Amino acid sequence: MAATLKLEIVTPEAKVYSDSVDMVTLTGVDGEMGIFPEHMPLMTQLVAGEVLARKNATEIALAVGDGFVQITKDRVAILTDMAIKAEDIDEQKAEEAKRRAEARLQQKLSDEEAATVHAALAHALAQIKVKQHHRK
Repeated sequence: MAATLKLEIVTPEAKVYSDSVDMVTLTGVDGEMGIFPEHMPLMTQLVAGEVLARKNATEIALAVGDGFVQITKDRVAILTDMAIKAEDIDEQKAEEAKRRAEARLQQKLSDEEAATVHAALAHALAQIKVKQHHRK
C-alpha cells in the first residue's frame, strides 16, 4: 500500500503545486471528497473553492477555480484555471474583484460575458474564503 499520494496542481500558466502528501480534500460536482492513498480511480469535475493537502502534520491550503481532477491509487492530478496558495492571496484585491464582478453582473451582458464574469466572481469568492479560513 502506498503511504502517500503525488498531488499535482496545474493551471494554464504553471505547475502550481507538486509534492507527495498524505491526504487531499477537494470539492467536486458531487460534493466534498477526501482522497487517501489507494483511492479507487476516478475522474470528476472540480468546483471553485478550496483544496487542502495534508503532509505529516502540516496543512497546505489553496484556492482553486473550476477544473478537472484525475485520481488514481497513488496520484491526484488537478487541472484548473486558477490555483493560489493561501499565504499568497491578497484579500483586498480579491474583495475588489468580487465587487467589480457583482457590479458587472447588474449590467446587460452576453452569455459569454456573463460566463466570464461568473468565473471571475467564483475565483474571488474562493480566494476570500480560503484566506479568511487560514488567517495566521
